Amino acid sequence: MTDGMDRRLGGRWRRARRFAPLAGAAGGLALAAVLGFAFLGHAEPTVRVRAETLSIDTVKPGVFHDFTSLQGRIAPRETVYLDALEGGQVDKLLIQAGDRVTKGQPLIVFRNTQLELDVLDRAGRLVESITQLQTYEKQLEQNRADNEKTLVGIDYSILRLKRMEERREHLAAQGFIARETLDQIQDELNYNTLLKPVQAETNRRQEALRVAQLPKIRQEMASLEESLAKTRAKLEDLTVRAPVDGRITAMELVIGENRNRGERLAEITLDSGFKVSADIDEYYLGRVQLGQIAEADFDAGPCRLKVVRIYPQVKSGVFTADLEFTGKPPQGLVPGQAVQGRLSLGGDRPALILPAGAFLSRTGGDWVFVLTPDGHRAERRRVQLGRRNALQVEVLGGLKPGERVVTSDYQGWDRIQRLDLEN
Repeated sequence: MTDGMDRRLGGRWRRARRFAPLAGAAGGLALAAVLGFAFLGHAEPTVRVRAETLSIDTVKPGVFHDFTSLQGRIAPRETVYLDALEGGQVDKLLIQAGDRVTKGQPLIVFRNTQLELDVLDRAGRLVESITQLQTYEKQLEQNRADNEKTLVGIDYSILRLKRMEERREHLAAQGFIARETLDQIQDELNYNTLLKPVQAETNRRQEALRVAQLPKIRQEMASLEESLAKTRAKLEDLTVRAPVDGRITAMELVIGENRNRGERLAEITLDSGFKVSADIDEYYLGRVQLGQIAEADFDAGPCRLKVVRIYPQVKSGVFTADLEFTGKPPQGLVPGQAVQGRLSLGGDRPALILPAGAFLSRTGGDWVFVLTPDGHRAERRRVQLGRRNALQVEVLGGLKPGERVVTSDYQGWDRIQRLDLEN
């Protein structure tokens, strides 16, 4: 081959040849990524689980026992809370927790110097206001008496002047007295005669005003006297007294400590017996009714209880109901004593039954994992569950007799569609 026949290849062809393997590799990776995404996008979320770690139960026909468990405590039927009407420093403790008290008995004495000064100041101002009203009332009465005396004086003057006129006229006619003297008597008589109706009208108007004001004055005085009595009674509130007969069941006070107005001081339990205060799962709030019967276990044996009050407020997933003994309560009950029992919600009836499990708290009874016939997998399935108790769940749809269901906790499986079971 000669030099003339040789031809130098261009740089572009060499660069394309150099990068051709890299382009092929990139294309292969892109195709693999697309295929992988398509595969994973359509795959069911799956988790592998060891079978022995699961609780698996079988759906069976049976009798559903319509009840719910009770977790309660013994409580007094009636409790009175004792609060501070007026705060202050604890000066004397006349009783202790556990003591029996009678209505009106002094229990606690407070000392409050500021309150005493305030009471004295307010009482002084109220007494001053009452005194002013009493003075005004006396002034009205004095004015009435003065007006009556003035009118009586005018009548007396008219009578006296008429008699003087009659006597002086005869003497004046005979010239024994001056005519001017008779004229003065007649002028004074005319003046009093004209003054009498004016004074009578003044008396009438002032009496009407006095009669209208007296009820208001007396009403205001009664209000002030009531306020004065209440003000002075505040000092009596420094001595806390028992409002009822009973037993002090709780009191934590120390001499010398300060307590504010309205603070809880003690509890008094009345001698009216005991009740059971039970916490019930909020799921049963719509099904628990007044009058339903429960059975609780005590050392002396089972006792029947009846629902007498339902508190619909839900706290921490439970609501509270009060139950009373239908018969004689057991001996030796102690407030706070734990009580366990069963509350009947309805009659027993045939149903398709699934044992209750931890899965209910995760799914709310909307779906479960059902084992395939070969037992190698458990697939997620929508179901319809009905009533439930501590041991059973009523199956209304989505499951058949003989099917096996995972009833253990489903934590972390909210998005999982299938369980692969390992032996």
